[in-house]
Amino acid sequence: MDFNLAGKTALITGGGSGLGLATAKNLNKEEVRTILFDKNFANFEGNDFANKQLVKTVTGDVRNPEELAKLHQDLKTQNKAVDIIINCAGITGAQGDFSDISLEDWQEVFDINLFGSVNVTKEFLSDLQEKKWGRVLFLASEDAMQPYDDEIPYCATKAGILALSKGLAKTLGPQGITSNAVSPAFINTPMTDKMMQNRADELNVSFDEAIQSFLKERRPFMTSSRRGYPEEVANVITFLCSEKASFVNGANYRVDDNSVGTI
Repeated sequence: MDFNLAGKTALITGGGSGLGLATAKNLNKEEVRTILFDKNFANFEGNDFANKQLVKTVTGDVRNPEELAKLHQDLKTQNKAVDIIINCAGITGAQGDFSDISLEDWQEVFDINLFGSVNVTKEFLSDLQEKKWGRVLFLASEDAMQPYDDEIPYCATKAGILALSKGLAKTLGPQGITSNAVSPAFINTPMTDKMMQNRADELNVSFDEAIQSFLKERRPFMTSSRRGYPEEVANVITFLCSEKASFVNGANYRVDDNSVGTI
């Protein structure tokens, strides 16, 4: 399928690993120039890209508006502008009982997951507005609709992401820009690797046994006995970036294997 994206430029936060990196690889196949912004590129493999000339990595922190402004200015100096903003940067944050999570822990996860997306979108949105075409994508989560009692700060940030995306859709739609969210569940990423390794250690079981017990006890509505693949989420994001999704605005696409137990 031709997504008609060749020649576009996408800024992907959290692009050094996980869903951000998988999305970058997908878009690279569509001849999209990808600018990957992340604090850490330790898991980055440039050789995995079909066209390495279309990939640029930038180390930075979405919590720092000055770093984002510098990147934006550097691109302007090179006569380059962003067409697509994909907000993938995020952390699980502090987990546990609500009473045991400090205000500092709450602040950290909000600063990265929610305000990081606000910082990035505010900085680069003018590029899209000048062209009267663009795509803004936000990575939410099943947790936004089905919150879990041991990770309430994370759930709250993802609910905020859905509200942010939906609100922007109304504002930006008349300008030729769509705003949508994608909500994955239990995907094979470094984030869930860490969660499952902690679970394996706590239960004194193997990593695979930790996954299976988690699926049975904590995600009973999922219909496959596995974690999702990053590419399965990236495929949906790529579609939403394309002209094929020109009439999709203000939507939330759940890529969750039925994990959310309601419509």
